[in-house]
Amino acid sequence: MAGLLSADEIFEKAKDAAVGATTADEKALQIDYDALQLKFQAALGDRKVARCHINKFLPEGYEDQGRFNLVLLTAGNVIFDIVIGDSYFRYDVVSVGQLDKVQVIDAMWDNREKRREEPFLSLRLMHAEETHLLLALDDEERKSLLGFASAVSAVRNPEK
Repeated sequence: MAGLLSADEIFEKAKDAAVGATTADEKALQIDYDALQLKFQAALGDRKVARCHINKFLPEGYEDQGRFNLVLLTAGNVIFDIVIGDSYFRYDVVSVGQLDKVQVIDAMWDNREKRREEPFLSLRLMHAEETHLLLALDDEERKSLLGFASAVSAVRNPEK
């Protein structure tokens, strides 16, 4: 991401993602966007966001919590993992310095719907018993995920 983003700018990205988070066989998201914007403002305050990655599909383990999530990295190196659903808004906050492990997985997954294997990339940010996942299934998402991984790695393991 070129510049730093405000809570309102992140809300706009989440609003756009909410529209795209519905498949043809699902009921469209029923979100009170004014309330959602206030939740973003309350969560982020005046923090500026350096990186934003939106998972178009919820990672395994998040299914009962919402419809999609986004992971943010602030300019102060704090990670927000935000899950959004019809009447659900949850976020976890962890400092990059508190991460125990950062793992990138570049592999194939079995897309049963299309009956073929397809590439995926995931970034796992682990601390204590928690794991925060970023997923990428296409080139644009891969670029976002790799940028996020590079930013986190630079903070956790700077070259001397």
